[in-house]
Amino acid sequence: MEAKSRQTNIKMTARKLRRVINEVRGKAVNEALDMLRFMPYFAAKIVEKNVKAAAANAFEQGGIKADALKVSEIYADESVTYKRGKPRAQGRIYKRLKRTSHLTVKVSDGANA
Repeated sequence: MEAKSRQTNIKMTARKLRRVINEVRGKAVNEALDMLRFMPYFAAKIVEKNVKAAAANAFEQGGIKADALKVSEIYADESVTYKRGKPRAQGRIYKRLKRTSHLTVKVSDGANA
């Protein structure tokens, strides 16, 4: 049984998210949550929230507890980029890119995976 959680348009670059999700990919859900709780990155809070949501979805859909689940698939994709301007000297303006990303977390019990 597989359940997933997806969060879109996170105001953070996919690169910053990937440095966190690479650590929890393939781990058991409880172990991943313990790791995320003590990571010093803000992205860890976003990933932790989504792993909890995916585990809750698995419980609602199939009655599977978080003890039996593992993070089977997790990835961050780039989303839209907001273009903003930064005023500079002598009337110039520099382009400032505000990048966003999508996060997808899939958890499974390993039965059909």
